Amino acid sequence: MDTVITTSVVEAAENIKKGGIVAFPTETVYGLGADIFNEKAIAKVFWAKGRPADNPLIAHIGNLYQIEVLTAVIDSRTNAFIEKFFPGPLTIVLEKSESVPLIATAGLETIGIRMPKHDLALGFLSSCEHPLVAPSANLSGKPSPTDWKAVYADLNGKIDCILKGQTTEIGLESTVLDCTGEIPLVLRKGAVSIEDLQELVPETEIYSSVDPKTPKSPGLKHKHYSPTAKVVIVTDTDDIDLSDEKCAFIGLNKPKQDFTVVRILDTSEEYARNLYSFFRYCDEKKIATIYCQTVEETGIGAALIDRLSRAAN
Repeated sequence: MDTVITTSVVEAAENIKKGGIVAFPTETVYGLGADIFNEKAIAKVFWAKGRPADNPLIAHIGNLYQIEVLTAVIDSRTNAFIEKFFPGPLTIVLEKSESVPLIATAGLETIGIRMPKHDLALGFLSSCEHPLVAPSANLSGKPSPTDWKAVYADLNGKIDCILKGQTTEIGLESTVLDCTGEIPLVLRKGAVSIEDLQELVPETEIYSSVDPKTPKSPGLKHKHYSPTAKVVIVTDTDDIDLSDEKCAFIGLNKPKQDFTVVRILDTSEEYARNLYSFFRYCDEKKIATIYCQTVEETGIGAALIDRLSRAAN
């Protein structure tokens, strides 16, 4: 298969309508889209990524009216989240409608729904006939792609098309919020923080005991976000004892040690935006160990620590 690279939303959408799978940019990371009602196309997504079949996908919509075809249960609390955070980096888990195939939800009766805050993504999604399921557009387990070149490196020849856009603004996957229970529960941390959610619905909590057998969100069961290099989280850079192996460092404060590769960022937001591309760069340079400085766990910092912790395990 020759993977087409295009800047045309119409051309990209035509590939979807023909049963193809298309990578496209969002404000978080690049996604790999397939028509949510085309089970053969969805199967291609799992195959191209090497993604386990028990890892649920997230539905992406181009307008709010499409929510109605994905779920029949939307209460006033959920509507409040939608009105506040759609479009944006928030995925809301709801009871799925009968029309949503089980392959899209890994056999679950729930579906995560998101509307990206990204003009090119919305133009593309609006040009497709139906909502799309779209996990990150990378080989399963590797760092999510934040530019089209990373998608090409992982999936060239395995997917029909790449909709070429700019480097993503946030750089980490969306917050996932489960609204199917008595209280809203954050299943995956992202740019929409727990503080943001509690400001709207104070009883919102972070779910700390997700069922490992049937998680309602991607990123909870299988290994994710990981470079080939070993990832070590550090608080005090003075405690790092470098060996003879090739080592890299990323963080907010410049270390005194002589690392092979160093990336210093000014803010947690900038750190999050650059994390995955730094992981990929280190793998290209055959780095053995990446030391990642911890940050304050507020705002995007909480999501950043979550991704670092998962990459380090």
